[in-house]
Amino acid sequence: MKTNQPQPIYWSRLNDGQWTLYLAATGDGLAYVGSFGRPFEELAVWAGRRFPGSPLMQDEQRLAPYAAQLTEYLAAKRERFTLPFDLRGTAFQLAVWEALCDIPFGQTRSYTDIAEAIRKPSSVRAVGTAIGANPLLITVPCHRVIGKNGALTGYRGGLEMKTRLLDLEHAAFTGSRR
Repeated sequence: MKTNQPQPIYWSRLNDGQWTLYLAATGDGLAYVGSFGRPFEELAVWAGRRFPGSPLMQDEQRLAPYAAQLTEYLAAKRERFTLPFDLRGTAFQLAVWEALCDIPFGQTRSYTDIAEAIRKPSSVRAVGTAIGANPLLITVPCHRVIGKNGALTGYRGGLEMKTRLLDLEHAAFTGSRR
């Protein structure tokens, strides 16, 4: 039985080699992956907007399975994430985020490709806005979306993070396959 009481948002900080980022989950799944090297305030602002009144509770144990999968990805030992997500957005945003999850590891797509994949070819700008609202960096791979001309474009985590993720995937994709 669901209550109207705000449910807690559990969080932890992932420190893995050169990667430091915050993670948050609800009881339903991973809800947030932060930007590389950004402060806790980024998570707090997101939680306040998306889950008003929900307390933030640090819980390393609850986030450990998500941290483990992210660590495997950052070590190029995982290509897909299998734990549950708690994605909340409009129907359009959810369609875009689902299309992002369909982009194969080590490959990229353009904003136009995503608009066509969700059968809204004239919604390229709206696709860009939905991608910018993606709360699950890395796990919902918006870093795999580039400009139609092949140029790197905006990324909530910053272009340095986007470049690092694409380089990681490219190296793993072109290296010895598992």
